Amino acid sequence: MSDLITDNFSLLMVMSRFGLKLGFGDQTVKDVCEAQGVDMHTFLAVANFVNEGQLAYGDDEQVSLSSLMEYLKNAHTYFLDFNLPTIRRKLIEALNLASGDNVGMLILKFFDEYVEEVRNHMEYENNEVFVYVEGVLEGRLSASYGIVTYSSRHNEIDSKLNELKNIIIKYYPESGNNNLMNSVLYDIFNCEQDLISHGEVEDYMFVPAVAREERRLKNGR
Repeated sequence: MSDLITDNFSLLMVMSRFGLKLGFGDQTVKDVCEAQGVDMHTFLAVANFVNEGQLAYGDDEQVSLSSLMEYLKNAHTYFLDFNLPTIRRKLIEALNLASGDNVGMLILKFFDEYVEEVRNHMEYENNEVFVYVEGVLEGRLSASYGIVTYSSRHNEIDSKLNELKNIIIKYYPESGNNNLMNSVLYDIFNCEQDLISHGEVEDYMFVPAVAREERRLKNGR
């Protein structure tokens, strides 16, 4: 497990969202997953997808839908309760809003509006999609809702973030703390890539896994 993480540190986020904790010594991936109650096949499938951008042959059939959904829930908590609030605090410090700068207020407004879009999107998934999928896992299908409904409205939420980045890059005052703002921009770019990867896991792993379970129930198997 330690070799897997050191070879690609971005997998720390995958590990964290599966609830895997550090301090596992020289244990293998299998040993760590078994000791911490995580489905190994699902962890490796997500890690492979995040690392390579594609699923290995057979990965999709071995994915545990309940484990994958827990991973997505934990990712939502990370973005909404930790990552985005942390960026906002750094952004406020870099903007020095006490000076009454109008551009600074506009930047913060754009950021807050973007976070609200992300929050609405993820709360819909938490309160509607995941509740539906929990029912599917218990053997219940809905006559009025299916994962295709979610898939059709699962739009990208990045247009406002692009505007925010452009405003910062083009109009941040030369007299501002450029080291701090560059650090904030770096965090925003990283968050954007993380959110894109998160959305791809939903589109290419979660949605197909739910669809397979729906078909299984409809076919009575």
